[in-house]
Amino acid sequence: MERIESNYPQVHRILGIDEAGRGPLAGPCVVAGVIFPQGYDHPVIFDSKQLTAKQRLRCFDDILKDAVWIGVIAVTPSQIDTKNIYQATKDANVQLIQLAKADLVMTDAMPIHLPGVTVIDLIKGDTKSVAIAAASIIAKVVRDDMMENYDLQYPEYGFAQHKGYPTKAHLAAIERYGVLPIHRRSYGPVRDHLQLNLFTEQ
Repeated sequence: MERIESNYPQVHRILGIDEAGRGPLAGPCVVAGVIFPQGYDHPVIFDSKQLTAKQRLRCFDDILKDAVWIGVIAVTPSQIDTKNIYQATKDANVQLIQLAKADLVMTDAMPIHLPGVTVIDLIKGDTKSVAIAAASIIAKVVRDDMMENYDLQYPEYGFAQHKGYPTKAHLAAIERYGVLPIHRRSYGPVRDHLQLNLFTEQ
């Protein structure tokens, strides 16, 4: 499949940005940016959600080896609660753009307007751009690793399995064991649990 980068053969540094973890109730949202050498492609690097865990890890190693620049920002639960998930993710995109000094930026459906910076926001960008797809893989692998470490710290919650998403097991763990510091308190199920407990205690 031809990537959108091929439409810009004269552009040297194309930055692709994507994130993992907008929807979970716990843990960070990890935003990543990747710049490859001009003309780069890869037969397997694609939308991280469509790859197996083994494929993602193999691609992760290739990205680390082949990329000319990689940036990763972990947006904390408190930042998400303070700003809201959209704004917190957008701010992380802006930080990566400022750090990368790219000639062209491609995001996964995240419109960004910065003076002197050309940003193309692509719907389903991780299926169209090799740089965005690589960013999605970096973000996913880094976030999964963080959640597996949280699983060691909080084994009752099953983070290694559901990665913080609102599964039945995760909701049951919140009900039984309570809300953790890594939970996003502005998200409905967590907020509702806290409000119910506050009401019950009064």
